[in-house]
Amino acid sequence: MELNTQDSDLVTRARELATLAHANQVDKAGLPYIGHVGRVAARVSAAGHPAEAVAAAWLHDVLEDQPEHAPAVLMFPPSVVVPVQLLTRRPGISPEDYYAAIRDNATALVVKDADIGDNSSPERLALLPIDAQQRLLAKYAKARAALGLS
Repeated sequence: MELNTQDSDLVTRARELATLAHANQVDKAGLPYIGHVGRVAARVSAAGHPAEAVAAAWLHDVLEDQPEHAPAVLMFPPSVVVPVQLLTRRPGISPEDYYAAIRDNATALVVKDADIGDNSSPERLALLPIDAQQRLLAKYAKARAALGLS
């Protein structure tokens, strides 16, 4: 699927914001965090989802991890902002309610599926100690079940 210019601009803006927001962040293995975000966006794009879903994938962790960039995220269209907000864990929201809201939004569900897929990939897990691998595999199996993805 080839993106039109407007769609391409949306994805480019999201990628640029994510790159800025996650510039100094590292993942559990000490690697640049933007690598994870880029792989999630690539999974969503490769599956043929629309530009709004790819943009949401680029932005999926910004509100949670880098909230100082929230005003810039909120400048995106609702078709991007709403899924990003649903993917953002907030105090007072139970895991059941968090996953139910994601299940009810097709874009959020696609991005969360790609997120879990990247986080649980053998390549990423191999970089972590065995106990962390086992803990994360159990966590992601529960998430997949709660999302109806297992």
